[in-house]
Amino acid sequence: MPTFTALTTLRDKSKAEALGEALERLTPEPTGVGVFEVEDGSETWEVGGYFIEQPDEVGLDLLAAMHDAKPFAVSELEDRDWVAQVKRELTPVYAGRFVVFGGHDRESIPSNLIKMEIEAAMAFGTGHHGTTKGCLLALDKLVTQGLVATNVADIGSGTGVLAMAAASVWPCTTLASDIDPIATATASANIVANGLGGRISCHTSVGFRNAAIRTAAPFDLVFANILAGPLKRLAPDMAKHTARGSILILSGILNTQALGVEAVYKGWGFHRLERRVIGEWTTLTLQRG
Repeated sequence: MPTFTALTTLRDKSKAEALGEALERLTPEPTGVGVFEVEDGSETWEVGGYFIEQPDEVGLDLLAAMHDAKPFAVSELEDRDWVAQVKRELTPVYAGRFVVFGGHDRESIPSNLIKMEIEAAMAFGTGHHGTTKGCLLALDKLVTQGLVATNVADIGSGTGVLAMAAASVWPCTTLASDIDPIATATASANIVANGLGGRISCHTSVGFRNAAIRTAAPFDLVFANILAGPLKRLAPDMAKHTARGSILILSGILNTQALGVEAVYKGWGFHRLERRVIGEWTTLTLQRG
């Protein structure tokens, strides 16, 4: 059965959401509609629809024009098992003492590493993105240097991989949160599947707004693998919910944005311990003075 996609981009979140709602009413109807922020710091939004029959391209053009979006690009996808293909292509990711892998590679993983099994097609954070790997390598270095964290928060946790990594090296109190309830549910399932049930609490929250997160503060280690803009806005709360000497591992930062993020956090009392670059992404390790 053929599958068609129709994708466009625009710069206004509210218009993107309105376009997504309008797309759902198109005939023939899409089988699914998604509205996502493009993770490159450009503040661009992507709106996409998936169809099992040829979509009405004239109708798509009208919707795009009405919402100040670029014309939809319509493509026909090959008939293939996409999840099976993703599993084949997602090879294990090694980051110091940590390895992130899918169940299909379980038998090939060395026993001396800290293992985190994350399946393809789940929430963001399989380790294959340079930001997640950068955070794991930063954590690995801190452990090697002798850091022992006792109260850890993973803000914007996605699959929960970073929270799991911390809970695997220390007997610490660990908290994972994400703005997306699907990500929270995914993280909870991953935590149980990796034998860490009861070790990590999961919460749906924007930043530190959830009362359970504020009550658990101050944290001595905080991960925040999100985007440069939200990271800058979180700086005051990071200072409020950490103690002197606390460590931040920040990522989701394009290399060109790193100095700007670092400058904002310097203004809130954090100095840089390390700047790690993987591809086009930077991971910052900061410490509160």
